Amino acid sequence: MAKKRNPDARMSLGGHLKELRNRLFFIAIAIFAGSVLGWILFDPVFQILQAPVVELAQSKNINATINFGTVVGAFDLRLQVSIFLGVLITSPFWLYSLWAFITPGLKKRERRYTLAFLGSAIPLFAAGCWMAWVSLPGFVSTLIGFTPSGSANVINANEYILFTIRILLVFGIAFVLPVVLVLLNFANLISASSIIKSWRVAIFVIAVIAALATPTADPMSMFLVMIPLLALYALSALVTWLNDKRRAKKQLQIDLELDGLSDAPQVD
Repeated sequence: MAKKRNPDARMSLGGHLKELRNRLFFIAIAIFAGSVLGWILFDPVFQILQAPVVELAQSKNINATINFGTVVGAFDLRLQVSIFLGVLITSPFWLYSLWAFITPGLKKRERRYTLAFLGSAIPLFAAGCWMAWVSLPGFVSTLIGFTPSGSANVINANEYILFTIRILLVFGIAFVLPVVLVLLNFANLISASSIIKSWRVAIFVIAVIAALATPTADPMSMFLVMIPLLALYALSALVTWLNDKRRAKKQLQIDLELDGLSDAPQVD
């Protein structure tokens, strides 16, 4: 009887809100569990993150140490990093949960777009974080190198860890941005011509991102960061151009078919 009253199995607004509440509840539980795991993993993660400073101090005989400036500093940092690791570890689960909540309202083609976005964005984000991690020792070495002779560089642990996390996120998000352009194009919200015409703005933004992500005086480091970002931007422009060309060809065929139907003799 209920199926006859609701043959399309449509959910009411209250049902959608209830489903969203349930999904957010399970997402919160997953992030909490991931944060507990992050709490356990904090010590090895902290050792890895402070390794560039320790190795630099030993190799170049520089007095540089990571310091906790307050009584609650260590606890506060451990809590922040644990939550960050929890969100990162459980990202496949909460991304899938949010996608599963949205996907019933999407068309079949739009579902393919979102799956393609997730499938390409995750490895690109990981690649950006990896590149940042490889470049991190050089950043730290250059910045600590400004310490005057005879002085000690006592680094605040909270500021240093948040600095490294920010560098990782900047690189990761920068690598994902071209995928966003492609997704917007496939959703018919932006054209390839507008992307190509904005190349000057794109180069400027990429240069700013590279400058922020490479706080060094060496222009070669900034240029090396810009190369993959420019390549990804060019690739996104190429993909969107091919998609617009395919879309225009399909529209031309539809117009020709409609013209053929309109020119056909009318039968009474």
